[in-house]
Amino acid sequence: MGKKSKSVSNSIVTMTELVLPHHTNQLGNLLGGQLMHWIDICAALSASRHAQRVCVTASVDRIDFLHPVKLGDVVTLNAAVNRVFNTSMEVGVEIFASNHVKDTRVHSNSAFLTFVSVDEKLKPVKTFEIVPETEDEKRRFDNALRRRETRLKTRKNVY
Repeated sequence: MGKKSKSVSNSIVTMTELVLPHHTNQLGNLLGGQLMHWIDICAALSASRHAQRVCVTASVDRIDFLHPVKLGDVVTLNAAVNRVFNTSMEVGVEIFASNHVKDTRVHSNSAFLTFVSVDEKLKPVKTFEIVPETEDEKRRFDNALRRRETRLKTRKNVY
């Protein structure tokens, strides 16, 4: 593969979406499923950018809705690869809701997803290692290992 590692900054993807009426429920709040769709797309782009391959979603951790996102808000999703494992990688996504009229911006959600890069036959393949450089990237790198261990224990207990 040539280069064996990449920095986290190479995997950063930012998406911006405007919350329109067809994205909302009867209360004018963004539908949770719509936000999860945007999260999955943004995270998949980040994983694919890092791996330089098609990446598929293997799991999605718990998503907490910290603040309602309203009709007319601008949603910004920031994704980056936190850590690479054997054939999988964790991608973290932070979501912010902004109201340009009220000049407000709140952190509305965070999510962690696991992706697997696949070859032309859809078989999992190893990808580039990730090199955290900043203190925040190092913290997310360390926390990703703890989350993975929890995921594997949970999977073992469920299946």
